[in-house]
Amino acid sequence: MSLSEEAISKLLKAGEIAKKVREEAARIAKPGMKLFELAEHVERRIRELGGEPAFPVNLSINEVAAHYTPIVNDDTVIPDNAVLKIDLGVHIDGYIADTATTVSFNPAYEGLLEASRTALEKALETVKPGIRVNMIGKIIEETIASYGYKPIRNLTGHSIDRYLIHAGKSIPNYNDLFTRWKLVEGVYAIEPFATNGAGLVREGSIATIYSLTPRRRTRLTLREKRLFNKIWSERRTLPFCERWYVGLFNGVEGLRNTLRIMQKHRVIYAYPVLIERGGGLVSQFEHTFIIYGKDIIITTK
Repeated sequence: MSLSEEAISKLLKAGEIAKKVREEAARIAKPGMKLFELAEHVERRIRELGGEPAFPVNLSINEVAAHYTPIVNDDTVIPDNAVLKIDLGVHIDGYIADTATTVSFNPAYEGLLEASRTALEKALETVKPGIRVNMIGKIIEETIASYGYKPIRNLTGHSIDRYLIHAGKSIPNYNDLFTRWKLVEGVYAIEPFATNGAGLVREGSIATIYSLTPRRRTRLTLREKRLFNKIWSERRTLPFCERWYVGLFNGVEGLRNTLRIMQKHRVIYAYPVLIERGGGLVSQFEHTFIIYGKDIIITTK
């Protein structure tokens, strides 16, 4: 990504919005609240503040680590004693801020939250141009282990580019000796996940978040092309969810059938919900930062 003054200004604005909405979401979330209500609030507030969601807000409960966003008519509520991850993104003209927090409704899990929260803080303290990313992972792993928990090894931080949340480079959450590239000027997110489970995630059986794969547009019907063109005009390849496009159809089943067909033709990619392999609870904290010359700018803090 070219870090012009305009780009940095938009990245900072996206980060400012993301921080505000993240903190607001953490304040209003409570047991008994519908995830649908919380998701709609988060995404509405992002737009009211001048941004667009970079992806559907992830609201992941307990052993669900990532990639759950409420579906249409979703009656899921936040359970008593839950550990709730709130992972949200904001973009302005494709310039992205990605951030996450965890809320626990049982004081017994505060140590789990503190493990990933402190790991993120310590990792950010070490960030500088030229550092090898496995050393960031080493700090994350050691910090989480000091609290008696495990990092999730197959979830990572990542590079960010314009209209690309995961831009091809991974920042591990452990000392991965096969991932030793050096940080250079650019935009990145660090997101430690801590668990009392196996330290790995598996794919669940459902997906609630999608993105377009625009190189594969063959065999689309007129109805599918209309949906594709609508999503492309608004999202390009940024993720989306059914809640945002159900109004284009006479009922949600028409939309779901169309999405299934497009997925079968590989016109869209579905992101499976990710679940802790051992059934353990999961906490997550995340910030986005810019390396610009010798400066480190945390946009979401």
